[in-house]
Parts: sequence; structure tokens; C-alpha cells
Amino acid sequence: MTQNRLWPWSLFAALLASAGLPIYIHAPKAYVDLYDVPLGALGAVLFGLRLFDVVQDPVLGRIAGRLQNPRLAAALSVAVMAAAMIGLFGVTPPIAPLWWFAVMLALVFTAFSFLTILFYATGVVRAEAMGPQGHVVLARWRETGALLGICAASVAPLVLGGFGGFALAFAALAVVAAVAMRGEWQRAEVEDSGFAVVLADPVARRLLLTALLNAAPVAVSSTLFLFFVESLLQAPGAEGPLLLLFFLSAAIASPVWSRLAERHGAKRMLLAGMALSIVTFAFALTLGPGDTIAFAVICVASGAALGADMTLLPALFATRMATVAPGASSAFGLWSFVSKLALALAAITLLPLLDRAGFTPGAANDAGALRALLLAYAGLPCLLKIAAILLLAKTKEV
Repeated sequence: MTQNRLWPWSLFAALLASAGLPIYIHAPKAYVDLYDVPLGALGAVLFGLRLFDVVQDPVLGRIAGRLQNPRLAAALSVAVMAAAMIGLFGVTPPIAPLWWFAVMLALVFTAFSFLTILFYATGVVRAEAMGPQGHVVLARWRETGALLGICAASVAPLVLGGFGGFALAFAALAVVAAVAMRGEWQRAEVEDSGFAVVLADPVARRLLLTALLNAAPVAVSSTLFLFFVESLLQAPGAEGPLLLLFFLSAAIASPVWSRLAERHGAKRMLLAGMALSIVTFAFALTLGPGDTIAFAVICVASGAALGADMTLLPALFATRMATVAPGASSAFGLWSFVSKLALALAAITLLPLLDRAGFTPGAANDAGALRALLLAYAGLPCLLKIAAILLLAKTKEV
């Protein structure tokens, strides 16, 4: 196989990304604004769904590894995800909004998890056929598409006139992406080796823990981004452009990091990107009301750092899995779980803590509440990134 037909991977990655991180940006605020659902209750639901993933993702990984017809399974999962997204954002809840939020998100997350596992596991087979740099090259196409998908999804509710428009656009993208990707699905050439094999490998365990620590700052900042811009910067209406700036910067930087990794090594470039992220979060700690332009600069720099995270860490993990767990599906069940666990921990801890600190979205907040928001948004990610850098630096085998 050559690199000539990798664009479907970008398109499908954009679809998955539109159903991943943007949900944590849009869904809590939508249900607070439209249905007055308490932040603490939404955080509890998000965390409960992630606890369900403790069981679900590894099981989905085993199922993906044993599929006889991955193309059909992928098509059905895409249909479920699109329908649930319309239910979440495009339908007035026929039951209590919190329960509707939980049911629709459960469907979105289950389909998203299965498709992510199948997508990345198939990617291992595809990359291995492309030669020594196959994993980095495929990661460049895949993660750039994912970042562009996040860019589009982050501003879609504003551009399309609301969350209903976002849901319909997502469904349309789902159809196009599923058709484009239909010829790429394939079974692994060896039987799925199970996640026990992955966890038995010390390097894989370190990479999974690094992924958790490294994803946590993004989870924190994504969960709090809209509240930070609206309440601390006091710049309502700037959320959409700033989000677009952040993710577009990541999308532009992603192929640059990939090219640098081909020359200088993926681990070295990933560490450089993580260091850049710490610098940007440190500067964010100095912001206050009216500092919108300064925050825009921070969005560009932190977005560039995110490009390294999203491209190079999955490539390192996929390269390792090609050696220790060639079946790969269960391995990416664990990877999917770790990635989403970071988002869940951010939701269950930060939203209730801000509630207790007296922070109220869309209202006037006192200095103590705004200080809590600032420390949560910028201070905590600095500490988490430092821990991730130390762990990755000590992992000599990658």
C-alpha cells in the first residue's frame, strides 16, 4: 500500500473528532443555558459514563478484534452515533433533560468508542504496510483531519445557527465519511492478543499513563474554555473565534511536528511540544478581564503544542503495539478509555469544585470564584504537563 489514498483517514478522523472533544465543550453549556441543568449534575453524568467505559472499552476492543465484517460494523456504528447526536442537540428532551442528556451521550460515546478502536487498530495494519515511517505518516493525515474536525465542530453551533444545525451537519458528515472510508476497513492479519498482553508490557503501561497525564490538561482547558472566556476575560461572543484559532493552530502545526519527528525522532519532538504547552499555561495565569488579545496569542501557541500531542503520542503507542500486540484492537480499547478518562475526571472534579467556589456561569462572580476558575484552567494543567514530561523522559525504550 502507498500513501496515495490516505485522505479518507483524514475525513473519518474529522468525524470522530467532531463527536469527541467538542461534546465536552458544547454539551454542558448547552444544557445549562437551554434547560438550567446544574453543572454538578452534568459533571456527575459525564463521570458516570466514563466509569461505564472501564468495562465497555476493553470489551469493545475484543469485539473489534474478532469481527468478520468490520465494514458493516463501522457503518452501523456511524448510524447510531449520528442519530444520537441529533437526539442530543436537535431534539427537545421528551423526558427530564438530565436523563435525556445521559441516554443520548451513552449512545454517542459507545459508538464513538467502538469506531475509534476499530479505526486505530485498522491503522496499525495500514501503517505497517507503508514502511518504517508508516505510523508517523498515517498519524500526520489522521490527526490533522481530527484537528480540522475539531475546528469545524467548535464553531459549528455559531455558524449554523445553533446546536440543531450542528447536529444535522454532523449527520451529513457521517454519511460522507462512512462512504469514503468503506474500502479501508480490514481485519488484522493476526488474532487479537488481548489487553492483558498490553498491560504486561512496561513501556505500554508508561505510554498509557503518559497519555492520561498528557490528555488531562487538554480535558481541563476544554471543559472550562467557554466559562473562562465569558467570565474571566469578560469577552462574551469571542468564544467561537478563539476556539477556532486554538484548533486551527493545532491543525496547522500537526503536519509540521510530524515532519520534524521523521527527522529528529517522535519522542524528542513530543517533549518539545509538551514544554511549549507548559509555557503557554504559565502565561495564561497572568490574564484578567479584557486580556482577549493576549489570550488569542496563547491560543495560537497552546494550539501548536496540542498538534504535537495529538500526532506524536498516538504514533509512539501504535509503533509499540505493532511489536507487542499486533492484533491491536484491545490495545486501542485501553487507549480510548485512557483518553476519555481524562475528560471524565475533569468534568467530575472541576465543575462541582467551581460550583462550591461560588462560580455561576453567565453571572457576575466575585474575585474568589474567578480566581478558582483561573487556577483550574491554567494552574492545574501546568502541574499535569510537568508530570507527563517526567514520565515520558524516563521511558527510554521509545
